[in-house]
Amino acid sequence: MKGTIVADSTCLIGLERINHLHILQKLYGTVTIPPEVEKESGILKDWIKVEQPHNLLLVFSLKLILDSGEAEAIALACMKGNRIILDDKQARNIAKRMKLNVIGTIGILVNAKNSGIIKAVKPLIEELERNNFYIGEHLKNEALEIAGE
Repeated sequence: MKGTIVADSTCLIGLERINHLHILQKLYGTVTIPPEVEKESGILKDWIKVEQPHNLLLVFSLKLILDSGEAEAIALACMKGNRIILDDKQARNIAKRMKLNVIGTIGILVNAKNSGIIKAVKPLIEELERNNFYIGEHLKNEALEIAGE
């Protein structure tokens, strides 16, 4: 599954809070983030690359309905033709309408289990929730079913 992916700050912050940020590196190798996501998350590792999206008109337009980090991340993913990690429902819907391949933090955990990076999804979901990461019941149940837990 290696290959660059663009990330918004929510996933980075959530996984760092539970000391599992390394999952992203193991799954994708390189994670690309825009400057606003770096500012929001405060996270920078040698495998996280900061890149400015070039389409500033798109960024400006997206900022009318999304926060700055999500807007820059979507514009960057459009520019690079990459997959994107987004958890916000509105941002995900917009990215999907723009034909981007979208995954969320919980999808990352399921992929990590399927790749043998982690043994179970449920304990990490519970840990995320203890660290103020909101996960809807339907999503949680669906992820656990897919993960066979």
